[in-house]
Amino acid sequence: MDQIRVLLVDDHPAFRAGLSALLKPVREIAIADEASTGEQALALVGGVQPDVVLMDLAMPGMGGVAATERLVRDHPHIRVLVLSMADDDDSVFAALRAGARGYVLKGARKVELVRSILAVHGGEAIFGPAIASRLTGYFTGLARREQGFPELTAREREILILMSSHLTNPVIAERLGLSGKTVRNHVSSIFAKLHVADRAEAIMRARESGF
Repeated sequence: MDQIRVLLVDDHPAFRAGLSALLKPVREIAIADEASTGEQALALVGGVQPDVVLMDLAMPGMGGVAATERLVRDHPHIRVLVLSMADDDDSVFAALRAGARGYVLKGARKVELVRSILAVHGGEAIFGPAIASRLTGYFTGLARREQGFPELTAREREILILMSSHLTNPVIAERLGLSGKTVRNHVSSIFAKLHVADRAEAIMRARESGF
């Protein structure tokens, strides 16, 4: 079987050295090259032709999200596996939107990292246990919010979420590109459907339902 060519992208030389030492003994994997920035990674891929790019997110200059987006757009056959310290929702979903096929936290055990590289190379989407748990929690909460008030339209749910963040009608209108009158009408409809008297009561109902 041909070895999986892996490009390591991380701005910390010591971490790259440790990662390289960890992966080199794995017979299925070959370290194709290393890069310390997103720009350097993009400059290397044409000549190196990696199968999988292990991508950090927080780097000087072009970060991992922007580099992933460019890589996936210009080299769709290359799989990007994010290897990052960041486990917050914004980082995870930004990487996935950019086209990353997997997300593993730094500090993952060797067996987990190797399994993730093999899976991503094979066309699967893979997430480390902590990230998988976060995604499950997010989509469970999303489903609960969708089911919480089935009588509301999608737009009304969206406005209720913004109301729950204590945004005023004018701010909501600007955020959603709606007129003030349209937002007021939606808010009135929300009050009627939830059988609440005012904004405070609507927000309380929303939070009780997990919005």
